[in-house]
Amino acid sequence: MALLSPEVGPLLVASHNKGKIWEIRELMEPFGFEVTSAADKGLDDPEETGTTFEANAEIKALAALNATGLASLSDDSGIAIEALNGDPGIYSARWGGPDRDFAMAMRNVEEKLQAAGATTPDKRRATFVAVLCLARPGHEPMFFRGEVDGTIVWPPVGDKGFGYDPIFLPDGESRTFGEMMSAEKHAWVPGQKTALSHRARAFQKFAKLALGVE
Repeated sequence: MALLSPEVGPLLVASHNKGKIWEIRELMEPFGFEVTSAADKGLDDPEETGTTFEANAEIKALAALNATGLASLSDDSGIAIEALNGDPGIYSARWGGPDRDFAMAMRNVEEKLQAAGATTPDKRRATFVAVLCLARPGHEPMFFRGEVDGTIVWPPVGDKGFGYDPIFLPDGESRTFGEMMSAEKHAWVPGQKTALSHRARAFQKFAKLALGVE
């Protein structure tokens, strides 16, 4: 049985990040939900004081639920690079400074990789991580984690997507996420095909449990 249904009311995406809002709205569209966001509601961003993706996702989802009473879905995501001991990880957005300048963040990544001597593909391994948290009135938060492995490339390639997409080459692909349309990253077939992106893989788990999609 589905935990959420369009008849209950809007699903609030607990984010001000236009890229995340767009991707989650696109993922939810086939299921008939009205989707709103923290940005639409004029909510403030809560301080992300957690030390894990799950903790920060929970902070954002509960803040949105408590402010609006609406079922809220948050996303905390980032890129973990082996040669940088898992950095930037949960601080991925902060590497872009107060303006969330991801061109600067990507340059910071490359400078640190060069300083670490990580100049060949085998030394530039990375994992994109996304954790979705669903907070509903009267229920404990639920978490859904998605990951995809790949390699950091330089210079950035592609102008699609957002964040670190232009420097992430997923395993088995010849193009970065920055070269792919969102529909391609999100495509999946329930019970048969796994989605390509970390966020869509987390969403697959969410859809199975919360939306009743087998």
